[in-house]
Amino acid sequence: MTEPQSLAGGPSRPGGPPRAAANHAPAAASAVDLTKVHGSGDARVVALERVSVSFREGEFAAIMGPSGSGKSTLLQCLAGLESCTSGAARIGDTDLTRLSDGQLTRLRRDHVGFVFQAFHLIPTLTVSENITLPLTLAGRTPDRQWLDTLVEAAGLGARLGHRPAQLSGGQQQRVACVRALAGRPRIVFADEPTGNLDSRSAAEILALLRRCVRELGQTVVMVTHDPVAASYADRVVFLADGRIVDELLGPTPDQVLGRMRTFDANLGISYWSGPA
Repeated sequence: MTEPQSLAGGPSRPGGPPRAAANHAPAAASAVDLTKVHGSGDARVVALERVSVSFREGEFAAIMGPSGSGKSTLLQCLAGLESCTSGAARIGDTDLTRLSDGQLTRLRRDHVGFVFQAFHLIPTLTVSENITLPLTLAGRTPDRQWLDTLVEAAGLGARLGHRPAQLSGGQQQRVACVRALAGRPRIVFADEPTGNLDSRSAAEILALLRRCVRELGQTVVMVTHDPVAASYADRVVFLADGRIVDELLGPTPDQVLGRMRTFDANLGISYWSGPA
């Protein structure tokens, strides 16, 4: 699959300045003094320490950091998949820490999409059935026009009757992305969505996510360790030792790599890779 063309006519490219509209838009998700601690006593590990950050509606943001920096933990707390030890995680104006389990489940179902690195498709269902499964379980009627738009953007029109085993890794991840976007969630979180893919398939996924943000008005927050993947975003937030240490607007791969090397030298980190 070639890179999706923009609706204006040419291919959208990574890098460049973030969209001005996203700078003044309301927060789709945010953390306020968010702390997450695992274990206790000698086994106590502070994964996040008083993290405050906002991700705006209509923004494509990347979270980067060395292994163990807390980037995946931050993503999961913001998505309501992990609880906070203290502080707050919010979707829009809703504080997730104040919700009951039932309320949190409904909020995730109706307002949050999540793209996992491992796809998590149901092998016995077709592509079409996998895409609409969350809506079916929620008792919601799919918006066919919206689904058709997503399927076209993902280049999956000829694959709707196929099962996951009949698809390449890149195609399976595109299905997972469309599934996450199908219910028009307020925000989509993607945890290393290109980590299991070759470079061509990874470029297809990143182009799809970028197109959904810039042309379809979605919000995406993605954890990645790859400077090229990060360059598709409007903004990169850098974590180290459970704290936000910097951010970069309109990133290019060279800028991201240079910033990472600066942190390597300052923090004594020898490499940036692997899950948080």
